Parts: sequence; C-alpha cells; structure tokens
Amino acid sequence: MLQGKKIVLGITGSIAAYKSCLIIRQLVKRGAEVQVVITPAGKEFITPITLSALTSKPVISEFFSQRDGTWHSHVDLGLWADAMLIAPATASTIGKMAHGVADNMLITTYLSMKAPVFIAPAMDLDMYAHPSTQQNLRTLQAYGNHIIEPGTGFLASKLEGKGRMEEPENIVAVLEDFFSQQTSMAGQKVLITAGPTYEKIDPVRFIGNYSSGKMGFALANECANRGAQVELVCGPVSSSMQTPHPNIHRTDVESAQEMYEACQRLFPSMKLAILCAAVADFTPVTVASEKMKRTGDEMVIRLKPNPDIAASLGEMKKEGQTLVGFALETNDEVSNAQAKLKKKNFDFIVLNSLNDAGAGFRTDTNKITIITSNGKTEYSLKPKSEVAKDIINQLEEVMGA
Repeated sequence: MLQGKKIVLGITGSIAAYKSCLIIRQLVKRGAEVQVVITPAGKEFITPITLSALTSKPVISEFFSQRDGTWHSHVDLGLWADAMLIAPATASTIGKMAHGVADNMLITTYLSMKAPVFIAPAMDLDMYAHPSTQQNLRTLQAYGNHIIEPGTGFLASKLEGKGRMEEPENIVAVLEDFFSQQTSMAGQKVLITAGPTYEKIDPVRFIGNYSSGKMGFALANECANRGAQVELVCGPVSSSMQTPHPNIHRTDVESAQEMYEACQRLFPSMKLAILCAAVADFTPVTVASEKMKRTGDEMVIRLKPNPDIAASLGEMKKEGQTLVGFALETNDEVSNAQAKLKKKNFDFIVLNSLNDAGAGFRTDTNKITIITSNGKTEYSLKPKSEVAKDIINQLEEVMGA
C-alpha cells in the first residue's frame, strides 16, 4: 500500500532519532519515496549524511540551502507529499505544532501540509503525562492529526508505558493501514451533522447545549481519510475546530431550522448520512429585536417545536441510502435508543450515556454502544478519533451486507 507514496519524514531532537533510519529503510523497502526534514536539534542526534544515504535525497533542515538566495519551499513539500510522519516528535515540537510556532523548517512544512499528518511522540513519561503535553496532543488530534502511541496506535486514557516512541515497524504498519483504508469509501458522498444549534431569544441570548462538535468532526475526518466526499453541516463550534482535509466541504449554520434546510438540500444526493449534531428540539416562538431587560421576578419564554431533521431524512430515505443516528440518554438508555432507531428509520444508532464518565459532551473521549435491529455491540472508552473508526467500520459492514 506504500508503493509510490511520497512521505515527508520529520525528525526532531530526541535520542529516538536513530530509529528514524529503521523507519526510512522500511518505507523505502515498501516502495515509498522519502524526503527528510530535520530540526537543528535533530542533527545533534543523527547526521544528515546518514539520512541522505538512506533516502537518496538531500536532507532539508534550513530555510535557505546556500548563501546565494536559493531556498527550500515548505509549500511545495506540503503539496508534494501523500503523508507527513514526524518521528520522533519531542514535547517542544508538539507544542510548536499545536500553537503554530513556525520557527524552523519542520514546523513551516507541517503548517503547509495538505496531506494527513502522523505524529509519534518521544519523551520521558513525566513530560508525556504533563497536562500541557496532553492538551497539545488533544489539540493536534482535534485538528485531524494521527497520534501514534506504543501499544495502541493512538492516545489512550492510561499513561503506563507511554512517552517512548512506538517501534518503527508498528509506525510503518499504521501508515500501511491508513493507505489500505483510504479508498474503501472512494466515490461515496456522506452527509454529517455536528455540534449544537443555538435558538435565539434576543440579540445576545440563546437556548443551546454543551455539544462541542468533536465527535462529528472526527467522523468527517475518518470518512474523508477513507476517500469519501464529505458534506459537514455544523452548528456553532470553537474556532479551533478546523476542517483542513480537502475532501470535506463545510457548511456552518446556527439554528435548527438552518441545519434542517441544509440537510434537506444535501441529503437527496448523498449515499449516506450520519446525524451526530445535538439539535435543539424547541425554539422561541418570538425573538426580541432588542436585548430583553429585567422587568420582574419571572420571565416566560414560549417555545415551539423545531423541525425533526432525523425523522424528515428517514422519510426521504430511498433504497441504497444509509442513515445513522445518535442518541444521548440519561436513563433507560438502550430502550430509548431502540425506539428512536425504529421511529426515525435509521439503519443503526449510536448510543452514548451521560452516566458513563468520559463520554458525551465536551470530552475528547467517548464510550458508545452501536444498536441495530439485530442487537447491540458495546465499545470501551476511547478517543473520539478511534470511536469514529468503530462507527465507520460498522457503517461499511452495513453497506456491504
């Protein structure tokens, strides 16, 4: 699966830099073309001559190659690559990537990268476990990057054994697995809804919920990585929630009515839809044109039902289309989800419970149960990027049945 693939390998200043030679040899053996970009600190651990001999390409480290004004284009590298792998990735480099500190050639290349990025952290456990490092890794993961960790392939909730760089053969296996899945959804059009909706009360107040949109964005990235063309309709989310993948077309909405109209327009041309958004069931009957003033001890706001996006798409669904729903429950979880599965005409439904620690809104992890007409499958607590893989794997099974 790596034959003919163009890989930018970023190397940083870690003792694990010597393992980059083993990564290069395995990538080249599988037919990949490798271009090394190394930080100045990385050259203290391994020489560019060694790396150049293995890749048959000059190693890139500085912005300017000579004193005659010629320079290395990080933009061209971002367009050239099929993937970027940063191994080893130090805590310093991870922090710079997360916050856009473009002070060396490796970071500028990362910021210009149009292809998927894989990051293999390498540091001692205390540095890895520090809240700032964990937050930086979560930020990079939210941006759609792939974090490769020992034993799991991705970020895990337990820290035992973490910090050291994953073994070269396992890193290469992650790349192979990624490219093997990249075409499994090629040519398919996918509609995904994500985030909350805001229902205006007046110019400064609204009715909303705690949804961050992270689960929906993870699903969009996973589908795009498998070759699908994704229409992502999302409610108000943090500005840090970006969609850099070229296969994702994003439509931003605010209210349930706006999301309903976008879905009505897009769904007829879709192969499948995943309704992950937390849509408000009700909206104010009237919206004040000016900020409402406090005039007494009580305020009554009359509400009316919003259009039911899931039910409407379930009615519209034609043969050959697949519809997936979500259910966030606080009680009688399974029975409520099963009822929703049938009522909304879903092919399957993803259940999360607010009673499960680490699941639901405003978390980077989720714990789900996938319910079909034939039964249910429970999954352990995982990062949302991994949960997205479980959901899409189930989706591909349903579509292939």
